[in-house]
Amino acid sequence: MLACSPVANLIEFQAWGFCTALIACSLYKSDKYDSRDVERLQQDDKWVENYLIWRHDVVDDTLKMIDESFQWRKEYTVNDLTESVLPKWLFENGALFLHGYDKEGYKLFWFRVKHHTRDPKQQLEKKKLVAFWLEHYAKRDHGKPLTVVFDMAETGISHIDLDFVRFIVNCFTDYYPNFLTKIVIFEMPWIMNAAFKIVKGWLGPDAISMLKFTNKNDVQEYISGEYLPPHMGGTDSFKYSYPPLVDDDFQTPLCENGPITSEDEHESKEEIDVDTKETGELNEEQNLNQKKMNSVEQISKSEETDKTEIKPKNAKKALSTFKGPLLHISPAEELYFGSKETGEKKCLIVLTNVTKNIVAFKVRTTAPEKYRVKPSNSSCEPGTSLDIIVSLHGGFAASLQDRFLIMAAEMDQSSGAGVPELTQFWKEVPRTKVMEHRLRCHVIESSKPSSLTLKENAFNIPAKTNEDLHLQLTHLLQINKRLQEQIDRCLWFQQLSVVLSLLSVTVVAFCFYLAYTQRS
Repeated sequence: MLACSPVANLIEFQAWGFCTALIACSLYKSDKYDSRDVERLQQDDKWVENYLIWRHDVVDDTLKMIDESFQWRKEYTVNDLTESVLPKWLFENGALFLHGYDKEGYKLFWFRVKHHTRDPKQQLEKKKLVAFWLEHYAKRDHGKPLTVVFDMAETGISHIDLDFVRFIVNCFTDYYPNFLTKIVIFEMPWIMNAAFKIVKGWLGPDAISMLKFTNKNDVQEYISGEYLPPHMGGTDSFKYSYPPLVDDDFQTPLCENGPITSEDEHESKEEIDVDTKETGELNEEQNLNQKKMNSVEQISKSEETDKTEIKPKNAKKALSTFKGPLLHISPAEELYFGSKETGEKKCLIVLTNVTKNIVAFKVRTTAPEKYRVKPSNSSCEPGTSLDIIVSLHGGFAASLQDRFLIMAAEMDQSSGAGVPELTQFWKEVPRTKVMEHRLRCHVIESSKPSSLTLKENAFNIPAKTNEDLHLQLTHLLQINKRLQEQIDRCLWFQQLSVVLSLLSVTVVAFCFYLAYTQRS
């Protein structure tokens, strides 16, 4: 039975830890925490899971970390840190920024040590800048872990600031759970060896193993040359500047809505014909499903008949959905592609309009030469769902560093939805009214062909894994429900016990009083 498996036991333990964390937080005084953090803890299971993972599923240690990190978050007003709150010179300095990815697809958090100067008067503002970047990325990329790079080229004693380094370390060990993959230290001067022995003392055993001391000869074991500056032996021409905030370079993908012209013209035309057929069948089924929708949140597709050869077979409801104010987007975080060997080149994004107006959307990618997106610039009617097909072009393979950006904005009822109207709309719409959501790529490595293509699964997730995850998720929800019922019963019995105890004390006291008066 599933309930007896190690996976189920872990899920049950985590569910219990989740409930325990909520109870513990409710016992503390509310003025110790920001109410927004408490609310997020109650709603974001992934956040709670990260706390548990980072504290090795030890609930007492997890609760202690939650308590300490929540107090720190309130002290540093983390939820209110914005560009306008922090001094402009902090961003212009270029000592801290996010840029590029390591070989495993994790974002790089750069600390250019030579641009940092030790100044006690500015220390708090610099620490808040660290908190700003971490919170900015955590919310934007759904808690995806970071790789920290200490670029110590051209540094010396004047740049040593152990208090600031300790703060950065504490952010990952105490305040942002499961948020660190490794710390890459580039060309640390020998004079700083003693200082970093102190730093190692602040790190736990797990964090110490994440330290990677590198130089120009071996840094590319962790970061490819395309994201390394020339002084580190790379080819990245990126030059930090502000404003605006550093971001990925999202561009329009190939084949936005029209035909393709390329060296792979013959192959592309064949794929376009297939895509057209797929899109027609998808839209036909979508229209049938829309008549049966009971709410705008329904985004799954019905199971196909055996006669259909191109439409996904045994398509299942997506297990992950990002619920934005304008669109619900599925999958929520990752697009699954195969490696060059497996040949899996397509996946599906489903958008659902949850507003009462037309929503215009655009899809952008950091690798426009690799991908075709159909459609990449269109609109979605109120209360309907729309399928976007993402496919790799020619002989390209997906990479862990590839990212997609979905931009959406609500249109007036009077606005048209044609190409000219959409073009003009995107020129005029204020940035503050644009919803943005990012998706990263996940590459499935397999020694034999698997069924991850659009033809096999609508959400590009292996059918067996999808089924197992669905069962585990259902089981977890059932466990949470039972635990909540048990907690409610325990609280009721506790209250009843208190009342009965008070009654017993009252009765005993009254009996003593009667005995005393009779003797008198």
